[in-house]
Amino acid sequence: MNTTTTKKPSFLSGLTGQILIAMVLGAILGVIIHNSVAAESAQGFSTKIKMLATIFIRLVQMIIAPLVFTTLVVGIAKLGDIKAVGRIGGRALIWFFTASFISLLIGMFYVNILEPGVGLNLSHVDMASVSDVTGKTQSLSFENFVEHIVPKSLFEAMATNEILQIVIFSIFFGLAAASLGDHSKPIIDFLDRTSHVVLKMVNFVMKFAPIGVFGAIAGVFSVRDFQDLALTYFKYFGSFLVGITSLWGILILIGYIFLGKRIKTLLNHIMSPLIIAFGTTSSEAVFPKLTEELEKFGVKDKIVSFMLPLGYSFNLDGSMMYMTFAAIFIAQAYGVHLDYLTQFTMLFVLMLTSKGIAGVPRASLVVVAATCGMFKIPVEGIALILPIDHFCDMFRTATNVLGNALATSVVGQWEDNKEIENE
Repeated sequence: MNTTTTKKPSFLSGLTGQILIAMVLGAILGVIIHNSVAAESAQGFSTKIKMLATIFIRLVQMIIAPLVFTTLVVGIAKLGDIKAVGRIGGRALIWFFTASFISLLIGMFYVNILEPGVGLNLSHVDMASVSDVTGKTQSLSFENFVEHIVPKSLFEAMATNEILQIVIFSIFFGLAAASLGDHSKPIIDFLDRTSHVVLKMVNFVMKFAPIGVFGAIAGVFSVRDFQDLALTYFKYFGSFLVGITSLWGILILIGYIFLGKRIKTLLNHIMSPLIIAFGTTSSEAVFPKLTEELEKFGVKDKIVSFMLPLGYSFNLDGSMMYMTFAAIFIAQAYGVHLDYLTQFTMLFVLMLTSKGIAGVPRASLVVVAATCGMFKIPVEGIALILPIDHFCDMFRTATNVLGNALATSVVGQWEDNKEIENE
């Protein structure tokens, strides 16, 4: 009698392993190019190799709008009533604002304790690159934020991948469909099937993820002298890593409190999205894959489709921690004294102004620049953190993904428990 055993795929043969290999190879190639060719040639290489990452991110962006719209509408319709939507939405917002406050507080704590900006030499700062960031701060106001929330057109919001605007339209559409009952069933069935087609597209797009990560990493290392960056910004980057590591510890601890030992299973499921986010510095790049993995973890599709789009607009834990850290760091570097009352005021300003800016390129820097202007901190201080911002962005983007995965999983468990109580 012959017995056959199914051989489990090795770690390196899976997507996560392929992405890690791509990151290492990209870094090696980038360092070789940086050390062997002229700066101008290295810049040209960086621009071209980054096209691999650009193509991957654009492929993902191509499917985000239809995925958010179809899954969110179907999710709300399946929830069945406005009361359920309000309950889940209320829990989500409480979680988001609590997590944001904790993240901001951690950034404020560590930048005051470690003081990475005190005694910094400002002679090497390159001011030429600041205008790209500071030019976007003019539109960052409460009035513009409110106007930005409500879409003028669904098609315009989809064309520009404005997730928050798509979420607003989808909520109204889903509630209207739910209120019509059986009359809207054919539309909901069609959107449900469409969402499955889009998720199938995700599987095709994700096969390109290692190539995209390879291009992104190689492009950065080919134009950055890593040794100089490490020496110049050792204290800043090291202090930031202490803060972001503490935030990860707190998030995982909170996850353990609510999910128990299942937190380990969740982390295994989201490992690929975390590494893709880390390599590409794009939360959008993992939205479809994260949706799929959370459903595999056991979160109901109606919860995932409702929570994740909201989280991408309101729950950016890594970015929140970075914003207080960076703003106060710049103040320290320029000798601007901020008492604790002023710092707490800054914290609450950041809490409000940062919501809904996930689609803005280099969103964290834009908010930091605007906040510096409000508190009379030299806005040109952004030039201090620009050279190393990409490496910080890798960590804060991965943290944003972790925070949204935890929020979705915990709220999903709350809903499961409520359904059991009602039976």
